Parts: sequence; structure tokens; C-alpha cells
Amino acid sequence: MYKILLVEDNEANRDMLSRRLRRHGYEIVCAVDGPDGIAKAASSRPDLILMDIALGEMDGWEAIRIIRSSSEIRDIPIIVLTAHALAADRNRSAEMGCAGFETKPVDLPRLLYRIERALAPRSACTLTRS
Repeated sequence: MYKILLVEDNEANRDMLSRRLRRHGYEIVCAVDGPDGIAKAASSRPDLILMDIALGEMDGWEAIRIIRSSSEIRDIPIIVLTAHALAADRNRSAEMGCAGFETKPVDLPRLLYRIERALAPRSACTLTRS
């Protein structure tokens, strides 16, 4: 079972998305802001991170920058989740090496597709190691 870290400050969004992802067989770890997300990425070592951008004091961009600067967790795929559908944000996510960019409200089938694509290299590595 793959573990996903969901970094989302809105409790309703966090609850709804985590329940929906659990129904699709993912283990979900939640973080409520950027610093919590960074700490939980380091402690729980998820297979993938879903990162909200508008998180308050430390936005998701800063959290991604810090994660990418850590040798222990820099290779975890990150999918950006945001209510802002701006081309500049989409471009920034690509420049920061993110595995995807999804707008809210979340289109679950599209998000699941992105998650599966981001995790595919990890499952291929697992299969070749066996």
C-alpha cells in the first residue's frame, strides 16, 4: 500500500480528500501547514506528497523548496493542489520538479491518474528489486 502525505490547511478539504483516497487503497498521513508537512515528510517517508499552496504563514512553494533541499526526502514526488489555475503556478510547479499540478475542486479521476503516473517509477523499482 502506498503512503500519501496530504498537506492541506482546510479541514473540510483534508477530510474529504483523505477519505476518498483511502477508499482507493492509499494510506494517508495528513499535515495542516508547511512546517508540519516538512516534518511529516521526514518522519513518515511517504511515497508521494499532495501539497496545497495557500497554507498561510509558510506557503506550499516554500515547503516544496525545503523538501527539495533535503537529501533524505528530495526525491519524493510532489503533486501541487491549488485553487489558482494560473499558468505561472503550473510553470513554477514544473520548474520545482513537481510530478503534477491539479486545481481545486479536485477532479478525483484525474488526480488518481496523476498519482498513479507519479508512483509508477517507484513500483517499477520495487518490481525490479524482487
